[in-house]
Amino acid sequence: MRRKSDLLKLVMLSMLVALGVVISPLLRIEGMCPMAHFINIVCAVLLGPWYALLCATLIGVIRMMLMGIPPLALTGAVFGAMLSGIFYRMSKGKLLYAVIGEVIGTGIIGAIVSYPVMAFIYGKTGLTWLFYVPLFICGTLIGGTIAYFFLTSLRKSGMLANFQKSLGAKIYDKPSI
Repeated sequence: MRRKSDLLKLVMLSMLVALGVVISPLLRIEGMCPMAHFINIVCAVLLGPWYALLCATLIGVIRMMLMGIPPLALTGAVFGAMLSGIFYRMSKGKLLYAVIGEVIGTGIIGAIVSYPVMAFIYGKTGLTWLFYVPLFICGTLIGGTIAYFFLTSLRKSGMLANFQKSLGAKIYDKPSI
């Protein structure tokens, strides 16, 4: 049974990576990528923090290689994906905490880490250390809101628990938010 859930985890991870690569340039606002945050939160809830980190990393690397996206594809995703999964687990299954983890991880930590990467490594001039914070927070709030309503709908229909059970993830009994 464990082998089957491991295979399902890899299939789900692969589908989320493919979906993230395909929809991120299509459903995008200049300077923001809300669908990447949607994918991060969904992956964090379904598969956990380590898989969410791997998913965000793979999407970022593929986008950088195939689409010429700057390193923001990584710095703006990995911290939020990881914290989303950690906050979800620490709160014992509260979806709002998964969104908050994404906002803090990407909107604040990822945005601040993006400054030295873009200024010193990538050579972008005219930036301050808070330059990316407003854009990243707005993007995470948009993607996080979409993810929250999507996952809430799955939870109400019982599908979220079914997915988590199939994937061998922890299922939380009736969290309040």
